[in-house]
Amino acid sequence: MKNEGYDPQEIADLKAECKQEGQNYVIVEDEDGMNDSGEFAHFQFIGKHDGQEVIYDAVMGTLRLNHSSLVFEEAEIRMKKSYPNYVEVDKRKPNYKVNEDMELMLEEIIEELEEEEAIQVAEFVEIDEDFEYGIGLDIALNVEEIDNEVITRFVNEFNGGTLKLDPTLYSFTSEEE
Repeated sequence: MKNEGYDPQEIADLKAECKQEGQNYVIVEDEDGMNDSGEFAHFQFIGKHDGQEVIYDAVMGTLRLNHSSLVFEEAEIRMKKSYPNYVEVDKRKPNYKVNEDMELMLEEIIEELEEEEAIQVAEFVEIDEDFEYGIGLDIALNVEEIDNEVITRFVNEFNGGTLKLDPTLYSFTSEEE
């Protein structure tokens, strides 16, 4: 099976779409509405890989979003160890009855992980060359919000070979106090 993200016609179509939008990328509308949060964006842009033009399919999130996802995952792992009958959020059936006590325990574990700064994150770009369409990028940047300016600067620096990631480890706390 051929990767369509290397197809010259697909690349030409995306270039035309970028030109029409007046940007160096186009937003991919996701069904889950994550793009609307300001903490996440799914976009595509043209770049070079091994001297050949290719479409990069990128998901970019804030470092805060990445941190809270990892904290939540760790909290669920700890819940499962302590309470074997706990059902992870992504495995719940539509008719699942929420156990308030367990939800409170989960919140306490999350607060504890945040207070202890048990999870720390740094900016990253993960490249997936075995992606189904072009080359996949998973990106986390230490910015307040993912907006047009952040994406444009990322694409320019990534394509220009000038992207510098902050290696500093960060920890965040939930904003709901």
